Amino acid sequence: MTNFALTVSVVCFHTPRRQVLNLLDSLALACERARVAFPLKKIEIAIVDNSDNGSGDSGDFSPEDCAELADSPRLRGCELHMLHGHGNPGYGAAHNLVIRESEAEFHLLLNPDVEFEPDALHAGLGYLVSNPAAVLVSPAASNGGGRQYLCKRYPSIVVLLLRGLIPAFLRAPFARKLAVYEMRDLPDDRPSTGIPIASGCCMLCRGRPLRETGGFDERFFLYFEDFDLSLRLGRLGELAHVPAMRIRHAGGNAAGKGLGHIGMFVRSAWRFFNLHGWRWF
Repeated sequence: MTNFALTVSVVCFHTPRRQVLNLLDSLALACERARVAFPLKKIEIAIVDNSDNGSGDSGDFSPEDCAELADSPRLRGCELHMLHGHGNPGYGAAHNLVIRESEAEFHLLLNPDVEFEPDALHAGLGYLVSNPAAVLVSPAASNGGGRQYLCKRYPSIVVLLLRGLIPAFLRAPFARKLAVYEMRDLPDDRPSTGIPIASGCCMLCRGRPLRETGGFDERFFLYFEDFDLSLRLGRLGELAHVPAMRIRHAGGNAAGKGLGHIGMFVRSAWRFFNLHGWRWF
C-alpha cells in the first residue's frame, strides 16, 4: 500500500490538562507502533476546544499547553494543533471543522477521555487496510468498572430510557434486553461485521466515505450524532468491531450529568427517531 495519512480530531470542553496529556501520550505511542507496519506519511492531531473563547479553569488543557507540546518529542513525530475561539457549536460540528479540511486516507474521531493500548491503532488500521469494504472500526473498551460495549443494535424508546436515563442499580430486571441492544453477544477473539451503530467516543473511519457523508449532522448538539453518522456510513460500507483494537474510556451516561444533559438527550433522541424511524420496544 502506498503511503497514507491519518488525521485525528479530539473535541474538548473544559477538559482537564492531565486527561488530554494522557490521551496524547497513549495515542502517540500507538501511532509509533502502527508506523512499524504501515507507511504513515503524516499523522495530524487536532484538538478542537469548544470551551468559551478557548479559555477555562487553570487546570484545563489550553492553547499554551498545545503550543508547548507541538514541538515536543513526547508526540513521537505526530503533528499537533488546536482550534479554539469558535464558541461551542456542538460535538459533531466541532469534529466537522477538522473533517472538512482533511484529505487523509483515515480519520480518527475521539473523546478526550480515551486512552489507547499500544497496539490499538496497529489493529484498527490493519483491519481497514485488509478489508476495503470496511468504512469504520469500533474498538473494544474498558474502564475502571470493567468492559464497555460500544457497538449497538438499533435502539428502541424503552431501551434508551433504561440505558440513558435510569440509574444502573434499577436496570437489573432488564439485563437481557440491554445485553441484546449492547451487542454483548459479539465474540471477543475475532472481528465482527454487520454493526449497525458505533459509539462516537472512538471511531476509526476511512476518510473518503466519512467526507462523502458530510461528517456529523450538526443539528445534533450532543447525543445521537454518532448513531446518525453510523447509520449513514453503513450505507457506504461495513462497520466492524475489532476487539484487538483496545482502548480505555472513562465516559458515563446522561442520567448522572444533571437535567441539562437529560434535556439534550431527549431532544436528540426525538430528532434521531424522526430521521431514522421510531421503535418503541
